[in-house]
Amino acid sequence: MNLNVVAEFIINTLSLGSLYALISLGLVFVYGIMQLVNFAYGEFIMVPCYVLYLLGVFTTIPWPIVSVVAILAGVVIGFLSEIIAFRPFRGRSLDALLVSSFAVSMILQYGFQLAVSPRSKAIPFPAFFRANMSVAGMVIPLRNIIMIVTTALLLVCFTLLMRKTVLGIAMRAASENFITARLMGVPANLVISVAFIISGGLAGVVAIFWGARSGAVEPMMGAAPLLVGFIAVVIGGMHSLPGSVVGGFVYAAIANILSLTLPSSMLSFRDAFMFVIVILFLVLKPEGLIRGAYREERVG
Repeated sequence: MNLNVVAEFIINTLSLGSLYALISLGLVFVYGIMQLVNFAYGEFIMVPCYVLYLLGVFTTIPWPIVSVVAILAGVVIGFLSEIIAFRPFRGRSLDALLVSSFAVSMILQYGFQLAVSPRSKAIPFPAFFRANMSVAGMVIPLRNIIMIVTTALLLVCFTLLMRKTVLGIAMRAASENFITARLMGVPANLVISVAFIISGGLAGVVAIFWGARSGAVEPMMGAAPLLVGFIAVVIGGMHSLPGSVVGGFVYAAIANILSLTLPSSMLSFRDAFMFVIVILFLVLKPEGLIRGAYREERVG
Protein backbone atom coordinates (compact mmCIF):
# COMPACT_ATOMS: atom_id res chain seq x y z
CA MET A 1 0.00 0.00 0.00
CA ASN A 2 1.20 3.52 -0.81
CA LEU A 3 2.81 5.14 2.24
CA ASN A 4 1.13 8.46 1.44
CA VAL A 5 -2.26 6.77 1.54
CA VAL A 6 -1.46 5.25 4.92
CA ALA A 7 -0.19 8.58 6.26
CA GLU A 8 -3.31 10.40 5.01
CA PHE A 9 -5.51 7.74 6.62
CA ILE A 10 -3.69 8.16 9.95
CA ILE A 11 -3.95 11.97 9.86
CA ASN A 12 -7.62 11.88 8.87
CA THR A 13 -8.35 9.38 11.63
CA LEU A 14 -6.48 11.44 14.22
CA SER A 15 -8.28 14.65 13.22
CA LEU A 16 -11.74 13.06 13.11
CA GLY A 17 -10.99 11.07 16.26
CA SER A 18 -9.91 14.26 18.03
CA LEU A 19 -13.30 15.81 17.31
CA TYR A 20 -15.18 12.69 18.37
CA ALA A 21 -13.06 12.32 21.51
CA LEU A 22 -13.93 15.84 22.66
CA ILE A 23 -17.64 15.21 22.06
CA SER A 24 -17.66 11.95 24.03
CA LEU A 25 -15.51 13.45 26.79
CA GLY A 26 -18.07 16.22 27.27
CA LEU A 27 -20.83 13.63 27.69
CA VAL A 28 -18.89 11.42 30.11
CA PHE A 29 -17.84 14.33 32.34
CA VAL A 30 -21.47 14.78 33.39
CA TYR A 31 -22.45 11.10 33.27
CA GLY A 32 -19.55 10.05 35.47
CA ILE A 33 -20.76 12.19 38.36
CA MET A 34 -24.55 12.37 37.95
CA GLN A 35 -25.20 9.15 35.99
CA LEU A 36 -27.12 11.46 33.64
CA VAL A 37 -27.12 11.06 29.87
CA ASN A 38 -27.41 14.70 28.84
CA PHE A 39 -29.61 14.67 25.75
CA ALA A 40 -29.18 18.46 25.49
CA TYR A 41 -25.45 18.15 24.79
CA GLY A 42 -26.00 18.56 21.05
CA GLU A 43 -27.59 21.93 21.77
CA PHE A 44 -24.61 22.85 23.96
CA ILE A 45 -22.67 22.58 20.67
CA MET A 46 -25.35 24.33 18.62
CA VAL A 47 -25.42 27.49 20.77
CA PRO A 48 -21.69 28.35 20.29
CA CYS A 49 -22.14 27.71 16.56
CA TYR A 50 -24.84 30.38 16.52
CA VAL A 51 -22.50 32.72 18.41
CA LEU A 52 -19.89 32.14 15.69
CA TYR A 53 -22.51 32.94 13.05
CA LEU A 54 -24.03 36.01 14.71
CA LEU A 55 -20.72 37.64 15.70
CA GLY A 56 -19.07 36.70 12.42
CA VAL A 57 -21.85 38.11 10.24
CA PHE A 58 -23.13 41.11 12.20
CA THR A 59 -19.96 42.41 13.87
CA THR A 60 -16.36 43.18 12.95
CA ILE A 61 -14.88 41.57 16.06
CA PRO A 62 -11.61 39.75 15.27
CA TRP A 63 -12.09 36.03 14.81
CA PRO A 64 -9.85 34.94 17.74
CA ILE A 65 -12.08 36.93 20.10
CA VAL A 66 -15.20 35.52 18.43
CA SER A 67 -13.93 31.97 19.01
CA VAL A 68 -13.23 32.70 22.68
CA VAL A 69 -16.73 34.19 23.10
CA ALA A 70 -18.21 31.07 21.46
CA ILE A 71 -16.39 28.80 23.92
CA LEU A 72 -17.56 31.00 26.80
CA ALA A 73 -21.11 30.70 25.46
CA GLY A 74 -20.78 26.93 25.80
CA VAL A 75 -19.55 27.37 29.38
CA VAL A 76 -22.46 29.68 30.22
CA ILE A 77 -25.13 27.44 28.70
CA GLY A 78 -23.69 24.45 30.54
CA PHE A 79 -23.64 26.27 33.88
CA LEU A 80 -27.10 27.81 33.48
CA SER A 81 -28.67 24.52 32.45
CA GLU A 82 -27.28 22.86 35.58
CA ILE A 83 -28.53 25.66 37.85
CA ILE A 84 -31.96 26.09 36.26
CA ALA A 85 -32.90 22.74 34.74
CA PHE A 86 -31.03 20.02 36.63
CA ARG A 87 -30.29 21.18 40.18
CA PRO A 88 -33.97 21.53 41.22
CA PHE A 89 -34.61 17.89 40.22
CA ARG A 90 -31.36 16.37 41.47
CA GLY A 91 -32.94 14.80 44.55
CA ARG A 92 -35.69 13.17 42.53
CA SER A 93 -35.63 10.21 40.18
CA LEU A 94 -33.29 9.87 37.23
CA ASP A 95 -36.37 10.01 34.98
CA ALA A 96 -36.96 13.62 36.06
CA LEU A 97 -33.39 14.55 35.09
CA LEU A 98 -33.75 12.85 31.70
CA VAL A 99 -36.99 14.74 31.04
CA SER A 100 -35.20 17.95 32.03
CA SER A 101 -32.43 17.26 29.52
CA PHE A 102 -35.01 16.72 26.77
CA ALA A 103 -36.75 19.94 27.82
CA VAL A 104 -33.51 21.94 27.62
CA SER A 105 -32.88 20.46 24.18
CA MET A 106 -36.36 21.38 22.89
CA ILE A 107 -36.29 24.88 24.40
CA LEU A 108 -32.95 25.69 22.77
CA GLN A 109 -33.97 24.22 19.42
CA TYR A 110 -37.27 26.05 19.15
CA GLY A 111 -35.86 29.17 20.79
CA PHE A 112 -33.29 29.60 18.04
CA GLN A 113 -35.86 28.76 15.39
CA LEU A 114 -37.95 31.69 16.62
CA ALA A 115 -35.11 34.06 17.46
CA VAL A 116 -32.91 33.51 14.41
CA SER A 117 -34.32 31.24 11.70
CA PRO A 118 -35.30 27.61 11.14
CA ARG A 119 -33.08 27.63 8.04
CA SER A 120 -29.41 26.79 7.84
CA LYS A 121 -27.01 29.75 8.13
CA ALA A 122 -23.47 29.84 6.79
CA ILE A 123 -20.79 30.44 9.42
CA PRO A 124 -17.96 32.73 8.30
CA PHE A 125 -14.55 31.30 9.10
CA PRO A 126 -11.13 32.85 8.45
CA ALA A 127 -9.26 31.77 5.34
CA PHE A 128 -6.78 29.55 7.16
CA PHE A 129 -9.60 27.18 8.12
CA ARG A 130 -10.03 26.45 4.41
CA ALA A 131 -6.31 26.37 3.64
CA ASN A 132 -4.32 23.24 2.85
CA MET A 133 -0.72 22.41 3.56
CA SER A 134 1.55 20.09 1.58
CA VAL A 135 3.71 17.63 3.50
CA ALA A 136 5.77 14.97 1.65
CA GLY A 137 3.42 15.11 -1.30
CA MET A 138 0.29 14.95 0.85
CA VAL A 139 -2.32 17.69 0.87
CA ILE A 140 -3.66 18.11 4.42
CA PRO A 141 -6.37 20.59 5.49
CA LEU A 142 -4.80 22.97 8.00
CA ARG A 143 -7.86 22.72 10.26
CA ASN A 144 -7.12 19.00 10.73
CA ILE A 145 -3.69 19.81 12.14
CA ILE A 146 -5.18 22.54 14.36
CA MET A 147 -7.81 20.07 15.60
CA ILE A 148 -5.22 17.43 16.50
CA VAL A 149 -2.97 19.92 18.31
CA THR A 150 -5.90 21.52 20.17
CA THR A 151 -7.20 18.15 21.34
CA ALA A 152 -3.73 17.05 22.48
CA LEU A 153 -3.29 20.25 24.52
CA LEU A 154 -6.77 19.94 26.06
CA LEU A 155 -6.17 16.30 27.02
CA VAL A 156 -2.88 17.22 28.69
CA CYS A 157 -4.59 20.05 30.59
CA PHE A 158 -7.45 17.80 31.72
CA THR A 159 -5.03 15.09 32.81
CA LEU A 160 -3.14 17.59 34.96
CA LEU A 161 -6.43 19.00 36.31
CA MET A 162 -7.79 15.60 37.28
CA ARG A 163 -4.56 14.25 38.78
CA LYS A 164 -2.75 17.24 40.27
CA THR A 165 -5.44 19.55 41.66
CA VAL A 166 -7.73 19.23 44.67
CA LEU A 167 -10.77 19.93 42.49
CA GLY A 168 -9.76 17.22 40.02
CA ILE A 169 -9.22 14.67 42.78
CA ALA A 170 -12.64 15.57 44.22
CA MET A 171 -14.24 15.08 40.80
CA ARG A 172 -12.53 11.70 40.37
CA ALA A 173 -13.76 10.65 43.80
CA ALA A 174 -17.28 11.80 42.97
CA SER A 175 -17.24 9.86 39.70
CA GLU A 176 -16.19 6.68 41.53
CA ASN A 177 -18.75 6.93 44.35
CA PHE A 178 -20.68 10.18 44.64
CA ILE A 179 -22.44 9.35 47.92
CA THR A 180 -19.21 8.42 49.68
CA ALA A 181 -17.48 11.50 48.27
CA ARG A 182 -20.21 13.72 49.73
CA LEU A 183 -19.87 12.02 53.12
CA MET A 184 -16.13 12.72 52.95
CA GLY A 185 -16.85 16.46 52.56
CA VAL A 186 -16.74 16.90 48.77
CA PRO A 187 -19.10 19.83 47.93
CA ALA A 188 -21.74 18.35 45.62
CA ASN A 189 -22.93 21.59 44.03
CA LEU A 190 -19.40 22.72 43.20
CA VAL A 191 -18.36 19.39 41.67
CA ILE A 192 -21.50 19.08 39.54
CA SER A 193 -21.35 22.72 38.41
CA VAL A 194 -17.70 22.32 37.40
CA ALA A 195 -18.59 19.16 35.46
CA PHE A 196 -21.24 21.07 33.50
CA ILE A 197 -18.88 24.02 32.98
CA ILE A 198 -16.17 21.72 31.58
CA SER A 199 -18.74 19.91 29.46
CA GLY A 200 -20.00 23.24 28.08
CA GLY A 201 -16.46 24.47 27.42
CA LEU A 202 -15.69 21.29 25.48
CA ALA A 203 -18.92 21.82 23.52
CA GLY A 204 -17.69 25.30 22.63
CA VAL A 205 -14.41 23.93 21.28
CA VAL A 206 -16.25 21.19 19.38
CA ALA A 207 -18.58 23.83 17.88
CA ILE A 208 -15.65 25.60 16.24
CA PHE A 209 -14.39 22.49 14.46
CA TRP A 210 -17.80 20.97 13.80
CA GLY A 211 -18.92 24.28 12.32
CA ALA A 212 -15.75 24.44 10.21
CA ARG A 213 -16.46 20.96 8.80
CA SER A 214 -20.14 21.59 8.03
CA GLY A 215 -19.81 25.32 7.26
CA ALA A 216 -23.27 26.10 8.61
CA VAL A 217 -25.52 26.05 11.66
CA GLU A 218 -29.23 25.29 12.06
CA PRO A 219 -31.46 24.63 15.09
CA MET A 220 -31.57 20.85 14.64
CA MET A 221 -27.84 20.35 14.10
CA GLY A 222 -27.26 18.98 17.63
CA ALA A 223 -28.58 15.50 16.83
CA ALA A 224 -25.56 14.52 14.72
CA PRO A 225 -22.78 15.26 17.27
CA LEU A 226 -24.94 13.81 20.06
CA LEU A 227 -25.24 10.53 18.16
CA VAL A 228 -21.49 10.52 17.51
CA GLY A 229 -20.85 11.02 21.22
CA PHE A 230 -23.16 8.16 22.22
CA ILE A 231 -21.51 5.74 19.81
CA ALA A 232 -18.03 6.76 20.95
CA VAL A 233 -18.81 6.31 24.65
CA VAL A 234 -20.46 2.93 24.02
CA ILE A 235 -17.27 1.78 22.30
CA GLY A 236 -14.85 3.32 24.81
CA GLY A 237 -16.77 3.03 28.05
CA MET A 238 -19.43 5.25 29.59
CA HIS A 239 -17.81 4.97 33.02
CA SER A 240 -14.29 6.04 32.04
CA LEU A 241 -12.91 9.41 30.94
CA PRO A 242 -9.92 7.78 29.16
CA GLY A 243 -12.34 5.28 27.65
CA SER A 244 -14.44 8.05 26.12
CA VAL A 245 -11.33 9.49 24.46
CA VAL A 246 -10.24 6.08 23.17
CA GLY A 247 -13.77 5.43 21.94
CA GLY A 248 -13.71 8.61 19.88
CA PHE A 249 -10.53 7.59 18.08
CA VAL A 250 -11.70 3.99 17.59
CA TYR A 251 -15.00 5.22 16.15
CA ALA A 252 -13.15 7.49 13.73
CA ALA A 253 -10.84 4.64 12.68
CA ILE A 254 -13.77 2.27 12.05
CA ALA A 255 -15.68 4.94 10.12
CA ASN A 256 -12.65 5.69 7.91
CA ILE A 257 -11.95 2.00 7.31
CA LEU A 258 -15.56 1.46 6.25
CA SER A 259 -15.34 4.47 3.92
CA LEU A 260 -12.24 3.00 2.26
CA THR A 261 -13.36 -0.62 2.06
CA LEU A 262 -17.07 -0.45 1.31
CA PRO A 263 -18.07 -0.40 -2.37
CA SER A 264 -19.35 2.94 -3.59
CA SER A 265 -22.85 1.49 -3.86
CA MET A 266 -22.74 0.63 -0.13
CA LEU A 267 -21.30 3.87 1.26
CA SER A 268 -24.75 5.20 2.06
CA PHE A 269 -25.14 2.26 4.46
CA ARG A 270 -22.00 3.09 6.44
CA ASP A 271 -23.98 4.32 9.43
CA ALA A 272 -25.97 1.08 9.46
CA PHE A 273 -22.72 -0.88 9.69
CA MET A 274 -21.63 1.39 12.54
CA PHE A 275 -24.81 0.59 14.46
CA VAL A 276 -24.20 -3.14 13.95
CA ILE A 277 -20.74 -2.67 15.47
CA VAL A 278 -22.23 -0.72 18.40
CA ILE A 279 -24.75 -3.51 19.04
CA LEU A 280 -21.90 -6.02 19.06
CA PHE A 281 -20.06 -3.91 21.63
CA LEU A 282 -23.19 -3.75 23.80
CA VAL A 283 -23.63 -7.52 23.63
CA LEU A 284 -20.02 -8.67 23.90
CA LYS A 285 -18.40 -5.87 25.92
CA PRO A 286 -21.07 -3.68 27.54
CA GLU A 287 -18.52 -1.95 29.80
CA GLY A 288 -16.64 -0.64 26.75
CA LEU A 289 -12.95 -0.92 25.93
CA ILE A 290 -11.93 0.60 29.27
CA ARG A 291 -13.96 -0.64 32.19
CA GLY A 292 -13.74 2.27 34.64
CA ALA A 293 -16.21 2.05 37.53
CA TYR A 294 -18.57 -0.16 35.55
CA ARG A 295 -20.94 -2.34 37.57
CA GLU A 296 -23.22 -4.73 35.72
CA GLU A 297 -26.72 -5.34 37.07
CA ARG A 298 -28.92 -8.18 35.88
CA VAL A 299 -32.62 -7.48 35.69
CA GLY A 300 -35.23 -10.24 35.76
